[in-house]
Amino acid sequence: MRVRYLIVGLLIGSGMALVLVPKQGSLWSLFSGKGTRIEEATILERLRSVANLVTTEVALRDVVTFENTRLGSTKRSLVVATGKALVGFDLANHAQAQVDEAGRRIHLTLPHATLISIDIVQMRTYDETRGLWNPFHPEDRDTIYFLARARLASAARELGVQAHAEAGARSVFSALFSSTGYEVDVAFQAPARGPALPE
Repeated sequence: MRVRYLIVGLLIGSGMALVLVPKQGSLWSLFSGKGTRIEEATILERLRSVANLVTTEVALRDVVTFENTRLGSTKRSLVVATGKALVGFDLANHAQAQVDEAGRRIHLTLPHATLISIDIVQMRTYDETRGLWNPFHPEDRDTIYFLARARLASAARELGVQAHAEAGARSVFSALFSSTGYEVDVAFQAPARGPALPE
């Protein structure tokens, strides 16, 4: 059976925070109303039922250069790639929760933000030169596309989107639990291996 989703949106700075919440038994309905008693196991169950928490969407543009030499003949291409990056959290893994009932505080530990997707919106070629013995082939277009995705991922990292996404997550969860009378502390654990945003 297909699960339908509610989309809860919060504007945070220049980014959009989106929480995909299953309609039936959702986080929103569960954690509404002051005086609600919240258990750690229930929080984790509901967090893991969420597909992804996307707290930052950023528009990107960068220049991609492609060059290939074969049989002494060189082909070149200069392309401007425009796209968007979605940065957020996989809540199905590594989320932890502790509830301080006496202090009415919830302590959440999440994985660091990751680059969920890079979507290329437009690729515009400004200069292209084919070699005499080295024409362009469809696989060259594929190579340029993958180079563009790598360049946009690098640009997203340079903009500091991880910190922005994590600030957004704190705001999202504070808003989500505010009606329950609980305050929320959100911490981020180091990734098990490698950087949070890929090189």
